[in-house]
Amino acid sequence: MDEDQKNHLKAYGIAYWSINQSADVSWLLNYRGGSFLIGYNKTIEDECKARGVSYQVLADGKVTGILNEISDPQVNMEMVKLEKAPKIAVYSPKSKLPWDDAVTMVLTYAEIPYDVIYDDEVLKDKLTGYDWLHLHHEDFTGQYGRFWSSFRNAAWYRDDVKNQEATAKRNGFKKVSEMKLQVTKRIKEFCVGGGFLFAMCSGTDSFDIALSAEGVDICESMFDGDGADPAAQSKIDFNKTLAFKDFKLDINPGNYEFSNIDVTQNRTLIQSNDFFTLFDFSAKWDLVPTMLTQNHDKVIKGFMGQTTAFKKSLVKPSVTVLGENKGAEEVRYLNGEVGKGQFTFYGGHDPEDYQHQVGDPPTDLNLHPNSPGYRLILNNVLFVAAKKKPQKT
Repeated sequence: MDEDQKNHLKAYGIAYWSINQSADVSWLLNYRGGSFLIGYNKTIEDECKARGVSYQVLADGKVTGILNEISDPQVNMEMVKLEKAPKIAVYSPKSKLPWDDAVTMVLTYAEIPYDVIYDDEVLKDKLTGYDWLHLHHEDFTGQYGRFWSSFRNAAWYRDDVKNQEATAKRNGFKKVSEMKLQVTKRIKEFCVGGGFLFAMCSGTDSFDIALSAEGVDICESMFDGDGADPAAQSKIDFNKTLAFKDFKLDINPGNYEFSNIDVTQNRTLIQSNDFFTLFDFSAKWDLVPTMLTQNHDKVIKGFMGQTTAFKKSLVKPSVTVLGENKGAEEVRYLNGEVGKGQFTFYGGHDPEDYQHQVGDPPTDLNLHPNSPGYRLILNNVLFVAAKKKPQKT
């Protein structure tokens, strides 16, 4: 999985498929960019050829040599068995909204199966049937993505409001914000119980904001029919959040922003100098962050979104920063624990489209089969398949 691999993204699909075929699959952390060792089977070899994935057939003696190298305590490598292909759900609206989603695109491209669920399914406790949940570009605060100022007359926006209000009513809620809070709490419970949560863009900060504002009206009248609590900021409870602390809400409903967690409005970086660096972790002692940062590149191109990156000072100290732009004090990629589960937040919208706009066409991943930014997403999928995911002590 170094520069010799023709298609990094589809290689993850081969690993996932091989696990489902009951093959012996191991992840060789930090070995040639984080490679997969799969017990030989001609069917798997044929599948690699069909999907355009580079591979090598190794003699037993060569494999033994590699494993001996990895086991050396002086070498920052480790082998992790991948034993169970996770059951994957994507939290996403059924209607076609004018933006795409990087995770569903890369899962489809890598040929990793997933189910689409939304508020109805979460409220009916359907999450119990899944191991891994991705939060599509979403607003969990009930403010319809803060698109009101620019798109309130667009057909897709009006349809979304209508559908969300109907769903809330169908499930016994007076307001969409009340429904979204309950959905957010159910998702947190899923994570606490051992599930793995992955979110990008506004699915990250809006999730924590919704949790922190339980019992507090932070929605102005154009969103829920009545005014926001003028004292809302003083009632925010940061103990309920997963990743962020001490943030300040953006109370202007016309702003395309929820709080100061996101750095988009105030950053000075431009595309030519917008990069973030993945941290190096001890493969033998810090398995979780090591798995999540496997890559053939350690410096990743930045990319924007409604939530582009997280202000470092607002990230809780219990959270592990996986990637950041140190000079700009921006955290781009983080992981944490909650109960028996884990969560990963990844800032930005599309790793191969620097400034993706509403209505832009989806990225063609056939043009980016070796994308290091997209590869980080797939690390999170296979992480759940690992035999051992030790908790911090």
